[in-house]
Amino acid sequence: MPRGSILVVDDEIEIREGLEALLTSESFQVTLAETGEAGLQKLEDQPFDLMLLDVSLPDRNGLELLREIRRRDPQLSIILITAFGSIDMARAAFKGGAQDFITKPWSNDELIAQISLAIEGRRLRDENVQLKRALKQRYNFPNIVGKSDKMQAVFDLVTQVAPSRSTVLISGESGTGKEVIAKAIHSASTRADKAFIPINTGSIPVDLLESQLFGHVKGAFTSAVASKKGLFEVADQGTIFFDEISTIGPETQAKLLRVIQEREFMRLGGTETIKVDVRILAASNEDLSKLVRDGRFREDLFHRLNVISLHLPPLRDRKEDIPLLIDRFLGQFCTDNGKPPRLFTHGAMKLLMDYDWPGNVRELENVVERAVVLSTQEAMDADILPESVRTREIVRGVRLQLAEFLPPLPGQVGGPGTAPSLFEILEEVERRIIVDMLERTNWNQTEASERFQVPLSTLNQKIKRLGIETRRRSMSPRGPGGFGEDPAEFAAGK
Repeated sequence: MPRGSILVVDDEIEIREGLEALLTSESFQVTLAETGEAGLQKLEDQPFDLMLLDVSLPDRNGLELLREIRRRDPQLSIILITAFGSIDMARAAFKGGAQDFITKPWSNDELIAQISLAIEGRRLRDENVQLKRALKQRYNFPNIVGKSDKMQAVFDLVTQVAPSRSTVLISGESGTGKEVIAKAIHSASTRADKAFIPINTGSIPVDLLESQLFGHVKGAFTSAVASKKGLFEVADQGTIFFDEISTIGPETQAKLLRVIQEREFMRLGGTETIKVDVRILAASNEDLSKLVRDGRFREDLFHRLNVISLHLPPLRDRKEDIPLLIDRFLGQFCTDNGKPPRLFTHGAMKLLMDYDWPGNVRELENVVERAVVLSTQEAMDADILPESVRTREIVRGVRLQLAEFLPPLPGQVGGPGTAPSLFEILEEVERRIIVDMLERTNWNQTEASERFQVPLSTLNQKIKRLGIETRRRSMSPRGPGGFGEDPAEFAAGK
């Protein structure tokens, strides 16, 4: 099965035929054109995943042709072929909408890696558009991205509960998108044209929370110089979303319970009962049932809130959604920052996929935004990722590799041999981390020192002290738990 369709536009027959042979051997479907006009005609005849476009054509300027193709097909991935690589050329290529450019003569491995990256980016963008279109048609949830089975189950439940007025308790770790789901429920309900009011109860002081929720009459307290409506009145006929509801104090819990049961309340300091019709959605990253058992949350309020329970899975349990989320965030932040399209390299994507994401979708969003802001070129490599993402995999690899090296704990099965000293264990950990970074940087000590954020002289001293130069070949772990990477495989995107 073809890996993708490519249109090659170049006036030199040797280059056209050479590219055709190379790309066909890599399982790409190749179409050739020798002029700009012929290339445009091919584009009208059939769609392509990618175009290799020579800058110097006999009938058209490649950069002008690039802009015209972009107007016709904004989604087509285009790589420019040029004999002159320069900053000005790169700037012109990216400004015109090219995914990348490559200079003659080129490395075949590098070219295949660039093509694979560009086609994969196009595929992800198309998949994201189709997914969001399908979700919007089926669920009308344009702000939610996820194709995993767990997220599809969430979508199904949201669709079922949205038309009702039942309370929904949304659980999940911080950063999983609980407020996004609450907004989706509101947007798909009959209250969609009314107010949706989110309130983070953990960020409001206890003495102000009731005033915010129920309002107050003039003179209710020292600073109450005038009567004020509370959020329940403002949200009448709409929805209130309580984020981190576990932080509400006992007295406020009792009043909230009354609103849910009786649909009425009184302003602080007032005597008039106010009737409201408000749907309540609540979220917590703590286990409310455990808080009930501990006596920190009212059991009757818990059961009123937990009519329908909806759990959002952490990002580490739905990693198949990561590429789609990344693609969405890349599009958003490139637009926000006025930058051409960006893509992560194979190596960077591997780190992003392997990372556990303790901060969930919110952390991923922050990492992508940071990368876009700091990036200076279209392909963003692993070095643009924050230290937490880059080093976590190293540490995990070291831990797995040292499992047999460390002495067994009491009660564990282990040999009777002499256990290594703490100094030997720490020295081995340091040696393996440094070797792994050197492998990742193709033994470029300057780059390794920059990634470690230590002076080059310090790294050199450690290399000599640990005898790493003499261990260069033997210290290249591979396979499960290994964390070295063959530079050729990396360049080829394998």
